[in-house]
Amino acid sequence: MIFMSYFDQKEPPRREARLNACIACGGTLDKMANRKMSCCLPDGERAFSQNSICLLLPALGMMNSIPNSVVLMHGAIGCGSSSHGGNAGVRAGNNHRWGVVKDATWISTALSEHDVIGGGEEKLAAAIREIDERYQPVIIFVVASCVPGIIGDDIDGLAQQLQPEIKAHILPVHCEGFKTKIWATAYDAVYHAIGRVFLKEAADSGKQAEKPIVNLMNVSSMGRVDEVELERLLKALGFDVNIFPVFAQPDKMTAVTQAQLSVSTCPTHDDYLLQYLEEKYGIPYVLRHMPIGIENTGLWIRDIASHFGLQEQAEQLIAAEEQELKAALAEFKPFFAGKKAFVSAGEFRALSTAILLAELGFEVVAVRSFHHDEFADSEYEKLVKVTEKEIPLNIANCQPFEEANLLRRIKPDIFLGHMNGNATAAKSGVATHVIYNVGLQYVGYKGAYELARRLYRQLQNPQFNHKLGRWTKLPYSDSWYEQDPFKYIQQPEVGAGE
Repeated sequence: MIFMSYFDQKEPPRREARLNACIACGGTLDKMANRKMSCCLPDGERAFSQNSICLLLPALGMMNSIPNSVVLMHGAIGCGSSSHGGNAGVRAGNNHRWGVVKDATWISTALSEHDVIGGGEEKLAAAIREIDERYQPVIIFVVASCVPGIIGDDIDGLAQQLQPEIKAHILPVHCEGFKTKIWATAYDAVYHAIGRVFLKEAADSGKQAEKPIVNLMNVSSMGRVDEVELERLLKALGFDVNIFPVFAQPDKMTAVTQAQLSVSTCPTHDDYLLQYLEEKYGIPYVLRHMPIGIENTGLWIRDIASHFGLQEQAEQLIAAEEQELKAALAEFKPFFAGKKAFVSAGEFRALSTAILLAELGFEVVAVRSFHHDEFADSEYEKLVKVTEKEIPLNIANCQPFEEANLLRRIKPDIFLGHMNGNATAAKSGVATHVIYNVGLQYVGYKGAYELARRLYRQLQNPQFNHKLGRWTKLPYSDSWYEQDPFKYIQQPEVGAGE
């Protein structure tokens, strides 16, 4: 694969084409892991689909976090409205990092029916000029939603034409939701704009860095407390840490081209840019594990240390951290023993959290991943080893009707899902916990302890959810609960991919 060729194009390829990613699969964990997810149909779908996730949502989570930037939504007025809800995370992130409560700045061209017929480029050009004059940002993200993609507005050509008169860097970002069903393509779209237009090799100062510099790739679902934990571990091995891209100051973004190694915290999130940084700037990368859970955090540290020949120091660090954590978890694990857990999230987050729950003593009884691609194959194999039994695995871009069916069958004690994705479980009478919250800690050794502490407190009194389930009713018939939860998934023929 010649990866740099992607950045020569105006927009990144769909993950369906680049990674054979899929969003529709149902079965048991052990069979899927052994078959390398060959049961997933590329670009597959359901005979009935209840809802989905647009790639615009996670893309906005990244772009709105960048200081001194403006996100210009080119499309209908409703596109980008999720930024209102996501703004709480932006305010909290700015406060946690710099002690400043600052909102994201996003604007819409609000295309009308007249614009759809006559084209929206004139309105877009006027908006770019006004933003540059009024807000004086370092970056203007020009985001194409579905409408300009359909009518053929050329945001790249317009950006190139306007750039000489605009002080801000104009970064075209392609988030036309109709082009892909894989929401994780959003990460590629934002990285494509940053890498293609904004990143450049920093001038050589002639000074040798005192310590090796490591790029720590963060994600929108990580709070500052998680970054601090990973910085602590990396600095214990003697590294300087450059955090990128979420909440990265634009004037410091070029520092990523000076690092000796780039380290992913989520392979789903980072592979597109890390391969580009290696090919263009010669920066190797680590892209295997998500540092959530005891085993995975240790593997993550070992991969980084081995690149610099620091295996012995890494083993000493891991041994000390695991010994301290084991002692801290001793009061919780007997309480967790035998309690059933259902995990639902983006693929790596769901799988790594499920592995952590098994390490804490929970019985993991089901996992739902929002999509699947090749990077998580090893995580499925890890989870099979710690669960030691057949459990349902659902690849689904939401689809709460499948989740409700599984919940009725499995009856877990705890459901871990996204902030806006726990309602089905809560109304089913199941105690719920958010799988990420930027104000709480989840990552590394401290994250393992903090998650255990929160679950211990919550499961001691799950009466709120029990009563909620008693007095609320989900909109599904009793006949649906008697059917196969994966009934509407288009499955490949028997033997396919074997």
